[in-house]
Amino acid sequence: MAKTILVIFGTRPEAIKMFPVVHALAADPAFRVVTCVSAQHRGMLDQVLEIAGIVPDHDLDLMKPDQTLDGLTAALLTGLGFVMDAEKPDWVVVQGDTATAMAGALAAYYRKVPVAHVEAGLRSHNIYHPWPEEVNRKIIGTIAALHFAPTETSATALRAENVAADAIHVTGNTVIDALQWVSARIAEEPGLASGLAELEARFSGKRIIGVTSHRRENFGGGLEAIAEAIRQIAARPDVALIFPVHPNPNVRKVMENALAGLPNVALIEPLDYPHFARLLKLAEIMLTDSGGVQEEAPALGKPVLVMRETTERPEGVEAGTARLVGTGTARIVSEIFTLLDDKAAYSAMARAHNPFGDGHAARRIAELLAHAP
Repeated sequence: MAKTILVIFGTRPEAIKMFPVVHALAADPAFRVVTCVSAQHRGMLDQVLEIAGIVPDHDLDLMKPDQTLDGLTAALLTGLGFVMDAEKPDWVVVQGDTATAMAGALAAYYRKVPVAHVEAGLRSHNIYHPWPEEVNRKIIGTIAALHFAPTETSATALRAENVAADAIHVTGNTVIDALQWVSARIAEEPGLASGLAELEARFSGKRIIGVTSHRRENFGGGLEAIAEAIRQIAARPDVALIFPVHPNPNVRKVMENALAGLPNVALIEPLDYPHFARLLKLAEIMLTDSGGVQEEAPALGKPVLVMRETTERPEGVEAGTARLVGTGTARIVSEIFTLLDDKAAYSAMARAHNPFGDGHAARRIAELLAHAP
């Protein structure tokens, strides 16, 4: 009899990292796969669902403007609990560190349904950076019966927390599966990522820097300092910055006030996944406070400067593909200029080893779930 696997996700990054898992599970007759999305991010989530060909079985549609974390968590717990009571899954699978993942694990625990955690074991060892993700991930780690660690570093962190060794499996990160999949799709259908052609023409001959910034802990002064750094970088005539601006008004207001109208800065709407993969290929450097970009860009040989004080992905820093630069304006500008002006410094980061996977993580996860009790 097929195992019922309830796969839960709610944000764009989760959808990117979970669609390869959904595809791998759906291809195996050992499973009955049920998908539930919270729509913690609505439009950005839907873009990934469309390209991945996933129609959720359950859609909680919980996104509201400026909702509080406790309000969102309460709605997630009750909504996901209702789905679990209806579907009676044998396993619940969650990914990463979002409120959706944490509430999904907790609702499953309340029903004594085992939880499998994709991308388990990432730790910054500071509960306020990233906030609230560090605690969300630790809560899931306390509950999970299977921990799919993306790297040996993550597995080591779990073992240090006394997680049973036989519950930890190093699979690689599914983000590499997703990036390889979408890159192959774009090669077959270039029109999927042709929407940046106008910007490519506008910035022809310039060195493109891709920017993403949305972390809660950077709201306020951190984002203002980042915006000022972008202003100073954009003063160089040889560069252009392409910045898909997160829809959160705490981000958008700061960036538009500081950067709108600068000729070398393109503030654009959030990109769907194929177009974001295209931006990664176009960019010479990625400047980000995102977690996923720290994994994606090195897979394409692009240096990543991380605008955070800590990272739960130290593998990239250790491998030389990423560098923590904080949110101070002077440091960000200095580090960007070093990579632009020092060929040896750039090559050292661009040629570094990508530690995050080989593109077969989802298949490994499906096989492990097939053999789970």
